Amino acid sequence: MSVSLRIGIIGGGGWLGGAIAGSILDAGLVEPRNLSLSYRSEQPRRFPNSFLTTDNQALADRSDVILLSVRPDDWHALDVDAGGKLIISVMAGIRLDALSERHNTGRVIRALPNAAAEVAKSYTPWIGARDVTEDDRALVRAIFQACGSEDEVARESDIDYLTGLSGSGPAFPALLAAAMMRDAVANGLPAEIARRAVNTVITGAGRLLERHDECPDDVVETFVGYRGTTAAAIEGMRVAGFDASVAKGLSAAFKKSVSMGDAS
Repeated sequence: MSVSLRIGIIGGGGWLGGAIAGSILDAGLVEPRNLSLSYRSEQPRRFPNSFLTTDNQALADRSDVILLSVRPDDWHALDVDAGGKLIISVMAGIRLDALSERHNTGRVIRALPNAAAEVAKSYTPWIGARDVTEDDRALVRAIFQACGSEDEVARESDIDYLTGLSGSGPAFPALLAAAMMRDAVANGLPAEIARRAVNTVITGAGRLLERHDECPDDVVETFVGYRGTTAAAIEGMRVAGFDASVAKGLSAAFKKSVSMGDAS
């Protein structure tokens, strides 16, 4: 990868855009002077040696690769001519053909990293349009490996589904943790102890799954097999509709992703 590579992130002042910027800088994929970030209101202070601007076209003109990290609703007003350069969108729902037409380039990538890019633990599925080259693909892999792990998928519908499963992913353990903490406090535990207990459970589980790289079902069934307190908790959650609730949530996210693309 060329050290003179110039990357621009439209929306670089936001949470995800800033996380990606930090990860690619930490990985040495781009030099600070060759990184451009655009923002709407508050200038990001963590990148003092990079080019900061409110002019998105100026960012595009000085970049070899343009990464779009804005809310899908804000994209509809974004008027940027990429002039055939590589565009990488990390927006949910916006289709490859819409991106290509709006930004005047056939070299378009749709990718869905998540907030864990901030700690280089994102999972990022992505797909490329027909005109994307092998060099483009290598660069996309490098960018998202700097943020965690990545996979190229075969269909845009895979990206739409994974928008909910992995794109929203860090929210789901947080949702479980919030429910566990509320129950702990309701049962009389001090909030500080409940918070520490719950956060440690969630982070410890993630590291355990990562280390052993097992099928989650196998891990669950191992606990069920002990027929102890954990098995009782799992069975209680299942009876209450845990699996159905997760499936309903993922289905809602998939439908939302598709509808955002249709609105473009």
